[in-house]
Amino acid sequence: MPDTARSTANTLEPYFMPFTANRQFKSAPRMIVSAAGMHYTTDDGRRLLDGSAGMWCVNAGHGRERIVRAIREQAAAMDYAPAFQCGHPGAFELAGRLAALMPGSLDHAFFCNSGSEAVDTALKIALAYHRQNGEATRTRLVGRERGYHGVGFGGTAVGGMANNRKQFGNLLAGVDHLRHTHDLGEMAFSRGHPAWGAHLADDLERLCGLHDASTIAAVIVEPVAGSTGVLVPPEGYLARIRELCDRHGILLIFDEVITGFGRVGAAFAAERFGVEPDMITMAKGLTNATVPMSAVGVSKGVYDTLMAGPAGVELFHGYTYSGHPLACAAGLATLEVYAEEGLFERARALAPVWEDALHGLRGRRNVIDIRNIGLMGAVEMAPRPGEAGARGFAVYLECFDSGLIARQTGDTIALSPPLIITEDQIGELADILGAAIDAVD
Repeated sequence: MPDTARSTANTLEPYFMPFTANRQFKSAPRMIVSAAGMHYTTDDGRRLLDGSAGMWCVNAGHGRERIVRAIREQAAAMDYAPAFQCGHPGAFELAGRLAALMPGSLDHAFFCNSGSEAVDTALKIALAYHRQNGEATRTRLVGRERGYHGVGFGGTAVGGMANNRKQFGNLLAGVDHLRHTHDLGEMAFSRGHPAWGAHLADDLERLCGLHDASTIAAVIVEPVAGSTGVLVPPEGYLARIRELCDRHGILLIFDEVITGFGRVGAAFAAERFGVEPDMITMAKGLTNATVPMSAVGVSKGVYDTLMAGPAGVELFHGYTYSGHPLACAAGLATLEVYAEEGLFERARALAPVWEDALHGLRGRRNVIDIRNIGLMGAVEMAPRPGEAGARGFAVYLECFDSGLIARQTGDTIALSPPLIITEDQIGELADILGAAIDAVD
């Protein structure tokens, strides 16, 4: 073994951590070593209440034996099957189960491996659809300010978080963004959907006038913007976006990587909010985060248009691990757990308790907004002068030290616990967060 390998084998240094201040973390690491139910355990034996479902993804809680067993049995029977020009039963079964869950005419699933891949896939499907439909001029993509759509080139380009783009240049040409919907002056401390703001959807009309609607292929939005701090759509906003897309022949994509699989009290936010997109991206809760997997739900109209092309491969796109056998086994078992335990319905029933607990933090020092929908929530704090994000990170660290894992984005603490959380645990979560806020200047 080379000396350099020997010297770093047991250190933290070789791992280039994602979305992490590497130098800060490695100077004071926060290591977790096991998980079960609603809790993680650290390397020094402390239990942490999981207030973020891992990273919005462990919807059924940790260590579910049914899912673990399904993965183990599939690995023993067949570890891998090629996805191009071959198939295996699990992929078709899972696609069928997803088709039954998705709203309206969405009845096909294209499998990928992450939310980022699902977004880039959906954008490519939109471009291919318009070309097949005789409208090859439709190449422009529209995202939204403060939107997050993963870290692929397409998803980063349509995303609206400046820090995710500023190191990488222009990425893709032909991209524009709707204004975001967050206005503290009009919306602060709204419970559920803000009453103000549906008119902001009309920003799409402005972009149609600026670029000509016949050049726009698709609009992609998160029904609830998660990673930027749980921005809940104004009442009527999504329906208005759908109306404008229909008027101008534009496809509508809902990025439900976070909101899918019970997070807002239904299988998908599209169902809960009564707005049907042309495509849905999903990941995270699809396999309860046990095996990486994502999918794009595609409407019958989009799929049938692509199938009407010349004989042969209809979409020149896919991944080595599309529909991986282990991921499909995990997905099928996860959907069974959701259904048998009624976890989507449980999330909706707990939503009022969750709402009251979070809004009970109103009036704490530095808290300027609280937002919630389903079992998603956020507490936003005023930034320290000249130090945006510093107060939020300090509260995150205080929570970790006090027994709670949350998510920090800027000066907002975002929360999305596993759907198995109890009312007592909701109260515990709010108590820890409130004490952490009080402890930070």
